[in-house]
Amino acid sequence: MAEKREKKAASVAPEAPRDYVLHEQIGFFLRQANQRHVAIFASLINDKLTTTQWAALTKLKEIQPCSQNRLGRETAMDAATIKGVVDRLVKRGFVSTLPDSNDARRLVLSLTEDGLEAISHNVVAALSVSEKTLSPLTAGERLMLLELLRKIC
Repeated sequence: MAEKREKKAASVAPEAPRDYVLHEQIGFFLRQANQRHVAIFASLINDKLTTTQWAALTKLKEIQPCSQNRLGRETAMDAATIKGVVDRLVKRGFVSTLPDSNDARRLVLSLTEDGLEAISHNVVAALSVSEKTLSPLTAGERLMLLELLRKIC
């Protein structure tokens, strides 16, 4: 009897894979949401800061002084990305670097007065960016979206 069931199960063809329909994929919607958010950010933030530069500045304010490596981890940026971001912020005079007293290969990052000023000038706009990005959602939907995103991140 068991042999009959096994033969019958083996004779059933596996289900054919579904077609990949772009507008049904999570990545498609995440990319569109990010594009919308970045456009809102660019329209409201002064000092020609990018979203990654803003993230680095505001996180550095919280945890300074710190290494570039730590700042990358804290802002979810890989080593190459955080290096480019930090290099541009240093060039603009928003971040200063000093050799680490314990490890000469490591740089310690700190905000300059110009960096602190850039944050101060933009913090209200940055909060508005989040508000405008989430504006199509109810308060409950906003909380749910953030909770779900945290869960998959």
